[in-house]
Amino acid sequence: MKAWKHFCTITQHKYLVMKYCFRVGLYRQGLLHDLSKYSPTEFLVGCRYYQGNRSPNNAEREATGCSTAWLHHKGRNKHHYEYWIDYRLDGPGLAGMKMPRKYVVEMFMDRIAASRIYMKEKYRDSSPLQYYQSGPAGELMHPETAALLESLLKRLARDGEEKTFAYIRKYVLKSGKKKGGYHGTAAQRPHHAS
Repeated sequence: MKAWKHFCTITQHKYLVMKYCFRVGLYRQGLLHDLSKYSPTEFLVGCRYYQGNRSPNNAEREATGCSTAWLHHKGRNKHHYEYWIDYRLDGPGLAGMKMPRKYVVEMFMDRIAASRIYMKEKYRDSSPLQYYQSGPAGELMHPETAALLESLLKRLARDGEEKTFAYIRKYVLKSGKKKGGYHGTAAQRPHHAS
């Protein structure tokens, strides 16, 4: 029974991200999103630790001290900022590398879908922003990546999905294609009403 419920949860999540990605023109990413979750390495762990109200990866971490499913997942999916953590060039330690805009947008869609799946009827457009602000992600991401993600989450909380997705299509992804990537902080991005 847990296997079926886990399969339904990840498939519903994948469908939502696909639908959102399609709405902003990221068709390939929508189709390929989270396919590694169906691999034995991730799927079997997900079935074992399935709870329905949060990621099984957290339950695996609590039970064993680490999540093998997450380590596998983050190394194969470019929409996770952890995929982009590398050694620093300016000194010892690790740092977040700047993510291409299309993957930041997919990460944004991923956060909306995960919040909807786990929060169900309690979901609000401000939920993904609240979840982001409660964790350490902003500290580990490249500053420009964090600024873009945070600006999209704030826009979603303020303006809702329709206006935010229109903004992404018109300004975030279009200008990223022309300029080759995201350059600038959230404060430097245009705040057009769409």
